[in-house]
Amino acid sequence: MDEAIKKDQWVWAIVQDPEGNEHFLGQTDKQDNAPFILTFLKKDDASDCLNILTLEKGHKYEVQAIMYEELKKEAVSNGFKIYILNASGQILERINP
Repeated sequence: MDEAIKKDQWVWAIVQDPEGNEHFLGQTDKQDNAPFILTFLKKDDASDCLNILTLEKGHKYEVQAIMYEELKKEAVSNGFKIYILNASGQILERINP
């Protein structure tokens, strides 16, 4: 799927604490113990998934658009993979940028 995503394509990610000290919401894949950024191809999928995640209390979470190429740079610089998810949180694609 990585080849199908264009570098200038917008994707959607969940941002924790968007009003200060913001960062992308990450998780750890239990299968391979790898940290990843939750990424979605559609805003509605990200919003739906956000509603079913168990999140830390005391933090604000917001769905934001980002250029895929920028997200890849952030993932690489912070040691994360990118996982494309659907609205129910199912992993559609694991990308190691």
